[in-house]
Amino acid sequence: MNGSDNFEHAFLEEKKQRLTAEQLLKDKSSVLVAINDELQKKVADLEHQQKMFIQTEKMATLGTLCAGVAHEINNPLAYAMSNIESLQHVAPTLFTMLKLNEQYLNNDIPETRYKSELALLNKQQHFSWIGSEFLAQINDSLEGLRRIKHIVHNLLNFTHSTANQDKQYIDVIEAANNALKLLSNQLKLCEVKTHFDLVPEIFCNLSSINQIFINLLMNARQACEFNTTKGSILEVNVFEVTEHICIEVKDNGCGMSEEVQAHIFDPFYTTKDIGEGTGMGMTLVYAMVRDHHGKIEVNSTIDIGTTIRCLLPLKVMNNS
Repeated sequence: MNGSDNFEHAFLEEKKQRLTAEQLLKDKSSVLVAINDELQKKVADLEHQQKMFIQTEKMATLGTLCAGVAHEINNPLAYAMSNIESLQHVAPTLFTMLKLNEQYLNNDIPETRYKSELALLNKQQHFSWIGSEFLAQINDSLEGLRRIKHIVHNLLNFTHSTANQDKQYIDVIEAANNALKLLSNQLKLCEVKTHFDLVPEIFCNLSSINQIFINLLMNARQACEFNTTKGSILEVNVFEVTEHICIEVKDNGCGMSEEVQAHIFDPFYTTKDIGEGTGMGMTLVYAMVRDHHGKIEVNSTIDIGTTIRCLLPLKVMNNS
């Protein structure tokens, strides 16, 4: 075999190996593309399941809130209805008075009859009482209905699906106050202390922030349930620290061991009796804080209490 034959043989062998390598690379690339597509589907499925878990946890929490919310709605509703019934009682007198005024202005009845009819009406229902009570009852009823509207608005903000709610600039302090109002019945046996610094609005999901406050407050209240010798004290603080807004919830409850603290963010982990908790509350708080590029700090001591801080960045992240 001469030199040209050797060169041709080497060239063909090298070409064969190159084609084999290219085909192998193509096959591997196809496999990687298929694996990547499958991974993307799995990630999408996991994100969907996470959103479902969040909404399910909200519905479970809503069940706990219902008794307190019903009480909060019933009070203003009761006096609004009472006032309307009172106004309904005097309505015929007012209508008769208006009709008499119209007849008198149109000269349909003489002045003597007009005065006598008014005197009779005044004897049946004193005009002075109507004048003093009418406006007050309307104002009280309106205030009660506004309270009901505000309660319902807070509930809608809480139950709104995070998947369908865009991020927006919100007042964290307002969210804290709304959560405390929603939980007022559950927290009625606790001394609640608040300290809210003047902090800027942050770009976030309102429903998530509401859920964070609700979950932290309910956990704090439950940690204090067995305080028989010391009063249950909850502290809710909002302040700015190192370019973050800090949501801090403290309690003087039972505290957590190091082992419990190591697992509180694990899905379905709970120290409650069967049927008393889903084990997803703190998992979802962790997920929501991370979704806002924040972080959580936990400090707890057995029989002393627990402090949980959620730090949310002031600056809007590029992928928010």
